[in-house]
Amino acid sequence: MRIVYMGTPQIAAVILKDMVAAGDNIVAVVTQPDKPKGRGYGMALSEVKQTALECGLTVYQPNKVREEEFLDEIEGLAPDLVVVAAFGQILPKRFLDIPRYGCINVHASLLPKYRGASPIQYAVLCGEEVSGVSIQYMAEGIDTGDIITTEVVPLAPDETGGSLHDKLAEAGCIALRRAIGQIASGTVVRTPQDGDKASYVGMIKKEMGRLDFSKPAILLERQVRAFNPWPGTYTGLSGKILKFWRCKVSEISARELQKAKENAFGYGSVIRVERDSFTVLTGDQGLLVKEVQLEGKRRMTAEEFLRGCAIGEGTFLG
Repeated sequence: MRIVYMGTPQIAAVILKDMVAAGDNIVAVVTQPDKPKGRGYGMALSEVKQTALECGLTVYQPNKVREEEFLDEIEGLAPDLVVVAAFGQILPKRFLDIPRYGCINVHASLLPKYRGASPIQYAVLCGEEVSGVSIQYMAEGIDTGDIITTEVVPLAPDETGGSLHDKLAEAGCIALRRAIGQIASGTVVRTPQDGDKASYVGMIKKEMGRLDFSKPAILLERQVRAFNPWPGTYTGLSGKILKFWRCKVSEISARELQKAKENAFGYGSVIRVERDSFTVLTGDQGLLVKEVQLEGKRRMTAEEFLRGCAIGEGTFLG
């Protein structure tokens, strides 16, 4: 079976490596164009391009997949199947109609939940107990096509966006191997999605990492985990950015809450400092901080941070 593979970030690179190891006949790899790196010194290659070059595969990098020249090139390859994983562009109908067995997508959620660009982070952000990977036929809508198979992945209580990414990359390899086998043997069962249960998630932006301490502590704790490693979560301390890397919800006693009120401590105020942690007042409870990174410094435990930073009760973060 002649396969064209399309993808861009790390999760797609993991799946590409697995396909190469399995002996799939990948006739071409399509990824996003190279981007300027740093202050204009050189270009950054996508993870998929790096993997493809290491494997000796032909790489295409169209600015737009709708370009006639690119569509002609793909038609000339005569692919039986196109596999897509986090490519980053919407494919036009003409492209979808090229391969004999269609275009299939590896999506990092249990569709129809979390269609769109950032299903991994939102699974953590929304407190899901399970996530997974769906292999679906591609249609003209965003992640709307019939499902071929799924692979379920439970979330750990301390799951981060990064750790879930790695679990779903592995699950994607397993589910895709099963789907390709079903397509090759003609045993695919197409399951239409229930559009009434669909939800959509957009791109994650850097500013979404700002911590709003008027929110409940559980939402802030999830935000810290969901945006680890990127874009990270942050607040301000004495004019510098302070990133939070690890924390947990901490109940505030009636005595502590009364003391905070008497001292006019607002949301974002430090109300407790211990040897290895400090607690910030939130909209309903406390957020106990265990790992941080001050602007210009390395990532460190709260214990290390407190040795060199004079934070006390009443210190305001924001």
